[in-house]
Amino acid sequence: MTVKSAVTGIAAGAALGFACYAAASAASKPLKKMSIKKDADRTLKAAGALMSDIKSFLA
Repeated sequence: MTVKSAVTGIAAGAALGFACYAAASAASKPLKKMSIKKDADRTLKAAGALMSDIKSFLA
């Protein structure tokens, strides 16, 4: 297994985990359009930061 494929797998798993968490937390709260948008925005920013951290770690 190469490092690139391992990083890709980890990143995909992290993104899937963030998505599942966002969906689970959205389902447990009353549906509010603005809070779902805010949660999705935070999730995407966190995923971007994670990818940036992984890139800087491997560089």
